[in-house]
Amino acid sequence: MSMRTLFAFLVLAFAAWGANVKLYVKDGSFQIVREYKVENDRVSFYSVERSDWEEIPLDLVDLRRTETEAAARQSDLQKQSQVLAEEEKAERDLRKEASRIPQDPGVYWLDGDKTSVIKPAVSTVHTDKGRTVLQVLTPMPVVSGRGTLELNGPHSQNVFTNPEQEFYIQLSATERFGIAKVTSKAAVRIVENLTFEPVTHEVTENADMVDVFRQQIASDELYKIWPKQPLEAGEYAVVQYTEGTLDIQVWDFAIRPAK
Repeated sequence: MSMRTLFAFLVLAFAAWGANVKLYVKDGSFQIVREYKVENDRVSFYSVERSDWEEIPLDLVDLRRTETEAAARQSDLQKQSQVLAEEEKAERDLRKEASRIPQDPGVYWLDGDKTSVIKPAVSTVHTDKGRTVLQVLTPMPVVSGRGTLELNGPHSQNVFTNPEQEFYIQLSATERFGIAKVTSKAAVRIVENLTFEPVTHEVTENADMVDVFRQQIASDELYKIWPKQPLEAGEYAVVQYTEGTLDIQVWDFAIRPAK
């Protein structure tokens, strides 16, 4: 079967997503058409410019160029449509995730259909003057030197086996947040090392922060957070803090390999 005979029986309609088509003539010019079709030795087309059906001899039409460009445009439209569909699905999934997280400030994680909460840990500031629970640490300790922010016990009771565990944090205020590597030492876990300036009351905080991804998923204060690299087995904490003020909230957890 010759190409000419094939074209005689081929009917092409391009109306998908309202896309117009360039119907090329062999002299290099073209008509903007809504659709066209080959009928024997003629090509019928609907002119966008004149809003009417017209005809042109088939011998004058560059069908190869017309088809090639139309096919490429159709392919682009399909790809764009697929991208938009995937983006819409991602947004729907994100909204669904957000709807499962309580609006109360805190740290949460999803386990199948269940939403679980991690209770905030009680933090203690340890200096050479003794230990003070952070929640009642007002005013700031007027001491010079160093200290540590600690959690009681060598191990967290919140254990995960997934080294890429995702968490959701509903912030109580617009503050910085992240995941800190916690160091076990005897009967405590050290969240960060502290340096106190007695005159200015400034505190230098030194925490071992993990590189994380952060994704805002709903309101200004709801985020998903997860490590960029799988976490090694050990002790960790999700923290919300204002740098230099010793204003920090801690939600501890541990990563343990699955047995």
